[in-house]
Amino acid sequence: MKLAITSLLAGSAVAFAPAPMVKTSSAMNAFTAADLPGALAPMGFFDPLGFAEKADEKTLKRYREAEVTHGRVAMLAAVGFLVGEAVEGSSFLFDAQITGPAITHFLQVPDGWDALIVGFIAAAETQRVQIGWVDPKDASYDQPGLLKDDYYPGDIGFDPLMIRPEDPEELDLMITKELQNGRLAMLAAAG
Repeated sequence: MKLAITSLLAGSAVAFAPAPMVKTSSAMNAFTAADLPGALAPMGFFDPLGFAEKADEKTLKRYREAEVTHGRVAMLAAVGFLVGEAVEGSSFLFDAQITGPAITHFLQVPDGWDALIVGFIAAAETQRVQIGWVDPKDASYDQPGLLKDDYYPGDIGFDPLMIRPEDPEELDLMITKELQNGRLAMLAAAG
């Protein structure tokens, strides 16, 4: 038990450590395992099963797209769990009838609301696919889920607070921070 707690604390501390800035090009220019943001000391580029070694550029972009997307969903889930536990029984939504652990809250939502939520998710995913993916009729049958050449994984143009840096090194640092927080959130949301 002590080992598990120590591992979690060490892993979360690493997520907030500064990233080494030894890259020669920005992540937006090249897409190889050596240039990908997201690697931090002491592990560096962590790929114990060798997926990146076997992947070409297009496959590596799909892997990064999946990682960024799952990380963003997990960050929302982690916040949702905390908020759900904090407002239990005191929310104006659904006459404050949703109670119990946050993991059971979605099952208690009245009928019809789940369809609305799925509709919002479908609309967001449709927009993301239109921005980043090649139309299936323009791709070969042996390359499903092909990303556009000018698309950087996760960059859907959504920046309402205008916080995206112009400097490539600062952008790499921000991408690394998002990836590390997403990785930590995926562990947190998993329980």
